[in-house]
Amino acid sequence: MSAPAIYNFSAGPAVLPEAVLRTAQQEMLDYNGTGFPVMSMSHRSEMFMSILHHAEQDLRQLLNIPNNYKILFLQGGATTQFNMAAMNLAHGFKRADAVVTGNWSRIAYEQMQLLGDTQIHLAAHGGELFNYTDLPAPDTWDIAPDSAFVHFAINETVNGLQYQDVPKLSDGMPPLVCDMSSEILSRSFNVADYGLIYAGAQKNIGPSGATVVIIREDLLERCPKNIPNVFSYRAHIEKNGMYNTPATYPIYISGLVFRWLQSQGGVKKIEQINRIKAETLYSAIDNSGGFYTNKIHPNARSKMNVVFQTQSSELDKTFVLEAELAGLKLLKGYLSVGGMRASIYNAMPLEGVQALRDFMLDFQRRYG
Repeated sequence: MSAPAIYNFSAGPAVLPEAVLRTAQQEMLDYNGTGFPVMSMSHRSEMFMSILHHAEQDLRQLLNIPNNYKILFLQGGATTQFNMAAMNLAHGFKRADAVVTGNWSRIAYEQMQLLGDTQIHLAAHGGELFNYTDLPAPDTWDIAPDSAFVHFAINETVNGLQYQDVPKLSDGMPPLVCDMSSEILSRSFNVADYGLIYAGAQKNIGPSGATVVIIREDLLERCPKNIPNVFSYRAHIEKNGMYNTPATYPIYISGLVFRWLQSQGGVKKIEQINRIKAETLYSAIDNSGGFYTNKIHPNARSKMNVVFQTQSSELDKTFVLEAELAGLKLLKGYLSVGGMRASIYNAMPLEGVQALRDFMLDFQRRYG
């Protein structure tokens, strides 16, 4: 009897496309006939500069990034950007605004308060308003026109919340700074609506170790000269992303993922597939007669991270254990939330989601 297929539902580091891993396997010792493995390639060599250039261009094409935006592949994860955004963009401003909608935007808000003299104003708090089961609408955010920026997370991986209508501010308002770590490249949006976008790679882009930053050029003028260069967007741009040694191998894998996305039909096509995947799981939850529950308001449900519970924490543990044995891996929910969490990023095949749905139906028949 053959072993069951393995499906990785981890929130990150997350599943990568099999085609990407096979290409990386083939090129492990010899990248593209150069005789060099990428991991031991000089980051300043023509070989790696070509990898970086193509990754940047492919990402620009996939997201239709305007020419007046710069792209960086930095290190330190998205959490470093909580501080870098404030260090670079809030200098000289009395106030910056932050929207708290879940675990990661809450941490970002707390971390931003540790820097400088700028007040980090709480523009909206989904926890106080909805106990993190719904999202405060952008037109209810308490924003000052003279604020340095407005920070928010468009998708909360821990809490299973996502803005279905991509937020946009009216003209004359501060630039939007967005943590897109867990949804970037999963659906279409207008980059020009944002001043700064950042995303840790390990969810929808590639392996851990690289963080994509997309920044509007005019905002680079805000970067003060009295912060260390390693934390300065301007310093990284002036060195063409080579201020220090970049995460070469994660950038290489990210580039392979960008090409894989292009082969799948691009962002618009993957958005259609993601919608089907999410509907498959939410339908199983909603049609379970209460055996499974999802407490998130339907209009705020994440298409990337589906959280759900059974009727008891003990039954949740049994679900996770039996799912593991069935090849459905890493479904345990975040410690502070409990239950289960199925992360169904771009690289999760529809077959994996269908396998989880079938397991959910079978589990309910046996324990319901």
